[in-house]
Amino acid sequence: MQTDTRDQSAAIFAANRARGAVRFDVAGVGGTTRRRELHEAGSLRVRFPSPEDDGLSAVLVNTAGGIAGGDRFDIDIACIGEARLTVTTAAAEKIYRAEGAAAALNVTLRAEGRSHLSWLPQETILFDRTRIHRRIEISLSANASLLLCEIVVFGRLAMGERMREGDFLDSWRLRRGGKLVFAENVRLDGDIAAKLASPAIARGGVAIGTALIVPGDEALVARIRELAPSFGGEVGLSAWNGFAMARFCAQDAARLRADMMAVLGRASGSALPRLWLS
Repeated sequence: MQTDTRDQSAAIFAANRARGAVRFDVAGVGGTTRRRELHEAGSLRVRFPSPEDDGLSAVLVNTAGGIAGGDRFDIDIACIGEARLTVTTAAAEKIYRAEGAAAALNVTLRAEGRSHLSWLPQETILFDRTRIHRRIEISLSANASLLLCEIVVFGRLAMGERMREGDFLDSWRLRRGGKLVFAENVRLDGDIAAKLASPAIARGGVAIGTALIVPGDEALVARIRELAPSFGGEVGLSAWNGFAMARFCAQDAARLRADMMAVLGRASGSALPRLWLS
């Protein structure tokens, strides 16, 4: 009887998991970017505010109100020709406690021709006992460009919340001209609070971030380093294989967000999405 009850509970849990998918592409012709095919499924939606400059803006909306254990979300975005696209999220994404299977978030980004893609979601906030596996696959043609950022916050300290235990797996792959130029797996599991406290990992920081800029070189890194006196957290900068990267770590999310905005502004020269400024 006890086994039947557990099986019944598991079945109910599985039936109530959120599923969401967004797939779309945009093309640029004659200096104007227009969307082409669009597919939405489940609790994930995309909206296109008024065009900004010569590009197009897209805002991802999760109508499920967050991500919990067992949920799955898939995002597939492509830029073609001379398209210019900026993608952000309507709000910070909250990843809630999981009792069973980990949540899955799969992001596929493609930029072809001479297109430009800016992937600039707001923060991902991990609650205590979160389990989330995220995969980001990026494919760029030799002449395409990319501006990408991701911020992960381990608990909302301002709300008295701290992530102590959980499972966070983050897998990134970047291919340029068909060649793999960057691959990284980051895993924090078990007693995450203790690991973040280690000087070799985060020295007590509760927010981390990465900005990826393609193309990028030492000259770009030098221009960004001019901002160093204004940084509120730790920022590391480097360039190799034709791209530049900034790593961030801070004692609170607001400080890291400010540092990220400064770096992105210097790297792109373009205004950030309006939702970042509200």
